[in-house]
Amino acid sequence: MFKKRIWKPILIGLGWTTCLAGLVVLMSFIEVKKAEMTCKAIKVFIPGSQYFIDRQEIDNILEMSSHTLVGRKIERINIHDLENKLKANPFIEFAKVYADMDGVIHVEVSQRQPILRVMNRFDQDFYVDQHGLKMPLSQNFTARVLAANGFIDELFANKVDSLHTALARDIFKTADFIRKDSLWDAQIAQIYINEQHEIELIPRVGNQRILLGNADSLSAKFNNLMVFYKQALPMVGWDAYKLINIKYANQVVGVKNETLQDSLKSAAVHKARLADSVVHVSASPVKTQADSTAGNAVNEPKENEPVVMKPAKPVTENKPKVIKAAAPKKDYKPAAAKPAAKKTEKKTSIKQ
Repeated sequence: MFKKRIWKPILIGLGWTTCLAGLVVLMSFIEVKKAEMTCKAIKVFIPGSQYFIDRQEIDNILEMSSHTLVGRKIERINIHDLENKLKANPFIEFAKVYADMDGVIHVEVSQRQPILRVMNRFDQDFYVDQHGLKMPLSQNFTARVLAANGFIDELFANKVDSLHTALARDIFKTADFIRKDSLWDAQIAQIYINEQHEIELIPRVGNQRILLGNADSLSAKFNNLMVFYKQALPMVGWDAYKLINIKYANQVVGVKNETLQDSLKSAAVHKARLADSVVHVSASPVKTQADSTAGNAVNEPKENEPVVMKPAKPVTENKPKVIKAAAPKKDYKPAAAKPAAKKTEKKTSIKQ
């Protein structure tokens, strides 16, 4: 029993020793084969949908670093140096280079992902990636990201660098918050920095500006803006306000669009004047019809006289003249009877 206990650890030790010896032999064999192995091909893998850098540029970097790689012995190729050369490119965030046992060199490249494009007041134009690092523009590809312009003092030295000003960091923080929310990413089109170095947001729907101020309490500010969108704007219209102030975390202040109100007032006045002119034009025939109806009730010929009875006016004018001419004849008869009465009186006087 005691002998078994002694032999057991000895056997385990021999097993481990054999494994280590085999591993050493295998590694030496690999090193010998690697020393004799030449580069047969280069495979490049670029994941993602960004195209700031392509296969041709990577090939150029590799060839400039180590001239022609294919056909050279693997042991003479400095893999670590190739990785550093690739990482020096401003569009490459991560690079990994390794060779397999078949003599193929694999290159894996991860590109930077910009989330913001900044145009400062010095006419410099650059991207800011998802880690808050500045990067240059590319001649091969233009990223569709949120743009920021205005009174921005952040400078760009044409290299990958961090943000130096507090305002630039607030802009990046705001852009990152908007990017992660699908609703605000679809609604906000631009970031503008005013003369007071405050952040303003330009929406895609509506003509108003959204005064954000700084990047403090972004969640609360955007929640207040959402409530304002749902409750206030449907009642007054999307263009009723020229400015929506959400820079205070506990309130929303809307500044009315005076230009819109003036235009609405002028439109209302014009509409009222147009309505008055329409009423006057339509009132004249109605008035004539009422007058004609009243005329028919009192004296129907008077209404028709200007239209139908116009030729008959001379006839009606001659009738009174005939009547006036006959009047003297009636007056003459009593005058002729008076002498006859006197004659009778004379006769009676004679008889007496």
